Amino acid sequence: MHINLKTNFLAFVLLCFAFVAQAQQKKEVTLEDIYQKGTFSPKSVYGVNWMNDGRYYSSQVADEKNSVNDIVRYDVTTGQAVNTIIEGEDLKPEGSDKPIKFDSYTFSSDEKKVLFATEKEQIYRRSSKAEFYVYDIASKKLTKLSNGGKQLYATFSPDAKRVAFAREGNMFFVDLANMKETQITNTGKFNSIINGYADWVYEEEFSFAQGFHWSPDGSKIAFYTFDETNVPEFNMQMWGELYPQDYKFKYPKAGEANSIVTVSVYNVGNGQTVKMDTGNEADIYLPRIKWTNDSNLLSIQKMNRLQNKLEILHANATTGKANVVLTETDKAYVDVTDDLIYLKDGKNFIHSSEKDGFNHLYLYSMNGKLVRQITKGNWEVSNFIGFDEKSNLLYFMSTEVSPMERHLYSIKSNGKNKKRLTTQAGTYSVNMSKDYKYYLAYHTAANTPLTVSLHTAKDGKLVKVLEDNQKLRNTLAQYDISKQEFFTMKTPDGTQLNGWMMKPTDFDPNKKYPVLMFVYGGPGSQTVNNSWGGANYLWYQVLANKGAIVVSVDNRGTGARGAEFKKVTYANLGKYEIEDQIEAAKWLGNQPYVDKDRIGIWGHSYGGYMTLLGLTKGDGVFRAGISVAPVTNWRYYDTIYTERYLKTPQENASGYDDNSPLFFADKLQGALLLIHGTGDDNVHFQNAVAMQDALISANKQFESFYYPNRNHGVGGGVTSLHRFKMMTDFLERNLINPTSEKNQ
Repeated sequence: MHINLKTNFLAFVLLCFAFVAQAQQKKEVTLEDIYQKGTFSPKSVYGVNWMNDGRYYSSQVADEKNSVNDIVRYDVTTGQAVNTIIEGEDLKPEGSDKPIKFDSYTFSSDEKKVLFATEKEQIYRRSSKAEFYVYDIASKKLTKLSNGGKQLYATFSPDAKRVAFAREGNMFFVDLANMKETQITNTGKFNSIINGYADWVYEEEFSFAQGFHWSPDGSKIAFYTFDETNVPEFNMQMWGELYPQDYKFKYPKAGEANSIVTVSVYNVGNGQTVKMDTGNEADIYLPRIKWTNDSNLLSIQKMNRLQNKLEILHANATTGKANVVLTETDKAYVDVTDDLIYLKDGKNFIHSSEKDGFNHLYLYSMNGKLVRQITKGNWEVSNFIGFDEKSNLLYFMSTEVSPMERHLYSIKSNGKNKKRLTTQAGTYSVNMSKDYKYYLAYHTAANTPLTVSLHTAKDGKLVKVLEDNQKLRNTLAQYDISKQEFFTMKTPDGTQLNGWMMKPTDFDPNKKYPVLMFVYGGPGSQTVNNSWGGANYLWYQVLANKGAIVVSVDNRGTGARGAEFKKVTYANLGKYEIEDQIEAAKWLGNQPYVDKDRIGIWGHSYGGYMTLLGLTKGDGVFRAGISVAPVTNWRYYDTIYTERYLKTPQENASGYDDNSPLFFADKLQGALLLIHGTGDDNVHFQNAVAMQDALISANKQFESFYYPNRNHGVGGGVTSLHRFKMMTDFLERNLINPTSEKNQ
């Protein structure tokens, strides 16, 4: 038998190459991977409740034997469970043999009792109601907080003796010694008077829902009252029944009447309620209340309707008399933050301000006299974490490394010894222990999923990595993943803009590719961050595998680059933002690897608004666009957000109309897909209806899709999968592999 060694060797080599090629062949990301299977879902460290001893935290853990959660204590230095504080099986209400299933829990200040929230119902973005139970750890007794209906924001008093809550527009508290319930207010009335929680517009735009706070000693409760009587009512229809259901709620559109808002203090001891004196003018905002360390001194922040004047008032909780201790004005607007901290010495407070052009921290005496500016530089304090008075260290997040990154720093109250505590490039958020000894660092970077690690606060030293998402990293390595790369470009007037770009993995610089631009662009926002991009980042992998380049650019008006860059859009919302996006599209079109006739744009909410402006005011630079849940005229949006940036329509009509896509529908060029949820309580479906009517009147062809009863996020169930399948198909037909000329 003759054997051809040369032929066999060649066959062996070819077989090896085949195995290597097969091993190197990577899978393509699918929409089902992202929106249905959860293939790329990262793990995190959730539900961390720091204990009084900062060495420990508690968390919910599923019981292996039962379908209930236990509350387990962990040692932060080891990450190991120390003991089970509460067995979920013990959480049985009196007369029941089944334990409750809780959504969240909070400890009393002495850590002897726990408040459990069950049967939680979401209301709006930040608001919810639930049935609350009080659990005594020593006796293992579980008691229902109230039998009068679901409660909102049940909260222990600092002395652990009582729990306050709101319900149906009124305030209540329960004495835990005897479970006696006391009603504090009786004026609450649906769609008229609210005590103890925020109305719709405060919740959405001032970012809080709970509208009451216990005094430090637990003797008083400060609470908001919203009189919505004169606020116009918005009506949505919820579909599905034989007859659609009306859903009505108070929503003040730009220029319309707001709630009349007051602040009162209830004294638990004598049952008296005193209204705080915030002045005679009713058309104002009270965006924050906060107790000082004196249980008789309440801090109230007050703004005029245009939001270009902020005052900090100190009010006597017994008499209601108040005086202004600090006033800040701005030619555009003053941003509201949570960066106000009162020092334990009772002599000083710390507050942030953009008055030197960048957001920084300032130390004031209690009478409002400036002691010193603590942080300085052409960078922003993005978040004030807190002040460890024992060590005289302030902790804050900042943009000093780059506007595209966030890092943790510490600094002395005299402004010296500033130290950067986070080391890796990217974006951090932190969860600091109550005693400032430890913090959990949540870190991501472009192309890099979440890592959660434990550190000592004074020096940032790593104690333990709690979650590195290695499983997700291994999964990503099996897929064809395009890398997110950062770049800068200059507009014709010399303004430098930051951007990122994702190219197909088989990118050939000698070919010309279609480009999809992702935009948000609203005041103070950012899409160009050195951080993990989540579901959108993965969707862009799908598009890149189909041969598209995906790009995002932060226009003027976005955040982290100082007040001047952010506030240039004041009174003229949309003008400079879309000019920059159009210039970015032209810049991209001049790159040798870009097909300038196949540039598209898409965005959601403010980004949907920008997409419509791009297609109507872009003079054909965009071939196609997808606009999701857009504002189409700022007259349709709420008072607080809109008037902050545009003044009222009565004062600045041109600012509302000059950049409303409704008035430029006849200039539409390119293919448009317009998407909106009919149950959007934020940017109402009315916006899409008005835009479609304008386009029809202009005899412009377009595609549209509505999602019944879906809210502003246009998600839930399989909605996201359905939506992104439709969006992908639209882009393939109109941008990636177009079969016809642009719509004219």
